[in-house]
Amino acid sequence: MGGLRLERRDAAGLGEIRQQLLDVYAEIYADRLSEDFHSTARFDERLGWNAEVPGFAAVVGYLDDTPVGYAYGCTLQETTRWWNGLLTPVPDGAITETGARTFALSELMVTEKLRGTGVARQIHDELLRDRPEERVTLLVERNHPRVRALYESWGYEWFGEALPFPDAPVYDALILRRGIG
Repeated sequence: MGGLRLERRDAAGLGEIRQQLLDVYAEIYADRLSEDFHSTARFDERLGWNAEVPGFAAVVGYLDDTPVGYAYGCTLQETTRWWNGLLTPVPDGAITETGARTFALSELMVTEKLRGTGVARQIHDELLRDRPEERVTLLVERNHPRVRALYESWGYEWFGEALPFPDAPVYDALILRRGIG
């Protein structure tokens, strides 16, 4: 999309964009903010947890000076709890993390007016550009099959079902193997 500006941030730069991320989140999840799990406060808490993990990175997309979407994540560490809610049996070693194996894409969102324009893919690709991890994982709510299909069209594969928090919805865990590392 013409005019889209992408800006990268690491954990040290999160303070510069944190309120923008919260504002976009509140716009996208406006109809679900009354749910404890989807409240802005809980989202901000999860954002903070991600920023504390090595390998944190974020990309924000702007049209003019208005944030229209973003993605962020971090490198899964050996002690990660990311896989604790996995409901599906997986092969031995499939969820063993080394602190360098897997990048967890925690959020990717784009404002409604720009969905279907390719902005999400541009933000996604910029976030993953030059990442050293051999694979990427993300979670998609089970009741969003179109979103899952979009990620699958980008090369992600279904890995299992997950319940990351007791009050969270059930998610599909997806993996993108990058052929590096």
